[in-house]
Amino acid sequence: MNPAALTASSPATDYPSAMPPTASTPARPKLNDGGLLLCRVAGVPVLLSTSWWLGAALIVLLYTPLVGRILPGAGVWESAVLAAVFTVLLAASVLLHELGHCIVALRMGMPVRRVRLFLLGGLSEISRTPPKPAQEGLIAAAGPAVSLVLAGATGLAWYAMTPGGAVWLLVAQTCVANLAVGVFNLLPGLPLDGGRMLRALLWRITGRRVAGTTAGVVGAGAVAVALMVYALAGLFSGADDQWLRLGVCVLMAWFVVAGAGAEHQAEQRRRWPSGLELSDLVRPVLQLPAESPVGDALLAAAGRGVVLVRADGIAVGLLDQTAAERLATHAPHEPAERAAEPVDPDTILLDSEPPDEVLERVQTVLAWQFLVIDEEGRPSGVLRREDLRSALRSRRS
Repeated sequence: MNPAALTASSPATDYPSAMPPTASTPARPKLNDGGLLLCRVAGVPVLLSTSWWLGAALIVLLYTPLVGRILPGAGVWESAVLAAVFTVLLAASVLLHELGHCIVALRMGMPVRRVRLFLLGGLSEISRTPPKPAQEGLIAAAGPAVSLVLAGATGLAWYAMTPGGAVWLLVAQTCVANLAVGVFNLLPGLPLDGGRMLRALLWRITGRRVAGTTAGVVGAGAVAVALMVYALAGLFSGADDQWLRLGVCVLMAWFVVAGAGAEHQAEQRRRWPSGLELSDLVRPVLQLPAESPVGDALLAAAGRGVVLVRADGIAVGLLDQTAAERLATHAPHEPAERAAEPVDPDTILLDSEPPDEVLERVQTVLAWQFLVIDEEGRPSGVLRREDLRSALRSRRS
């Protein structure tokens, strides 16, 4: 797994697989949304980003001369075809790496939003941060494990084959590429898989996730320095791939440093500020019949959270003030439930829930407000996302 940059607007945990700095494995840039739907695996969509085509073209251009040197009898077109086939095999290897993360996460009950391939890298978007260090460690280890198994299988085939020929070269390069991807992603720096495994270990030992994140950020700095030393060594020694190595190492060093910075910022967003109580943010709750006119419901709300309840006592949702105001402008007598935000298990919080877990839930679940209940299941208030955001910004400014 690899460099994953978490943004304020995306609470998902990303497990991307980064390519190591070799002549046949260019680095991954920042990923754009969207892409071509290739298939679904266990219900998870697999997308091919438009940037993948750019990476594929780059690999073909860079790899074609290398094929000509390894197989002197190969012409330009044959070398280009072999380079293109290797590009597809490399993408398939990265996809299997990502599916390793994906399948383990699904087995642990964590939903996976999608898997994307881009500029010869990959990204598994897991919708929730693993709540336990063992879960994070196992999910992180799954990707490199798949890559190393693939390297072993293709390595055995490579050993059994007679040297020379197109098939021999493809098997050999696929083995080397999987080995490089597996080993590189085990380096102990965030957002690489090794950095996540290091974080899980220190999280387990200290009981503090932030301690593991700090160690992973420091490790990322060490990885970036090592990449630049490797690149400069190629320049000073006059290596055949010195300029390619320099470009790839610079991109990967930037990627690791940027990803580690994003991990650090995401960790800060996960921490509940000291001195802030959930009760300070929860709005008083008011229960109204779901069939109440939306105009009357708005007037009765007066800054409170409104739970809309049917005649049979079932809550249909929380009144969405924005939707209610929009509806009330042209149809004030419509039932308030037409402007309700559904209540489901993900949008229900216990008033005794640890603050960090409340923050994690709000950042993960796509809802504007959450119903807070007491230990007996009775509504005790409503937490609105904007109230929490405002309080966090004021405490951290």
